[in-house]
Amino acid sequence: MTPYIRLAELGLKLPEPPTPIANFVTHAESGRLIFLSGQGPLRADGTLCTGKVGDDVTVEQAYEHARLTGLNLLAVMHAAAGDLGRIVRVVKLLGFVNATPTFSDHPKVVNGCSDLFADVFDKIGGHARSAIGVGSLPGNITVEIEAVVEIAAA
Repeated sequence: MTPYIRLAELGLKLPEPPTPIANFVTHAESGRLIFLSGQGPLRADGTLCTGKVGDDVTVEQAYEHARLTGLNLLAVMHAAAGDLGRIVRVVKLLGFVNATPTFSDHPKVVNGCSDLFADVFDKIGGHARSAIGVGSLPGNITVEIEAVVEIAAA
């Protein structure tokens, strides 16, 4: 089953890849690795999910924000690889959670993205990962996640 069929079964559609907010590119390719710049929870209407997890944002809400961030990462992957079917491995995720100093469930939040990748890519979606809390993120977004994926040789 293709990643696109899995997305459709989940009721999801790839958005347009988000435009960088500063002087960087959405991805950089080196050999068979694609390094995806950090993405945030950008909704289809162009608004961002904002707030501080552990204060005005719950773990469950932030999980959904991380899932949305994963969808935006998939859009960048599609644009970079030309076809999600070329992805042979999700190598690593690095997730940042905009959280209060006492919040400690960062892994549960970033699971929103990890679970989406597992659903879309099955076994090749399993990855190494770090999930850390930070005092702030650009635009007060709740999460930012970057990824490294391996693609099949052309």
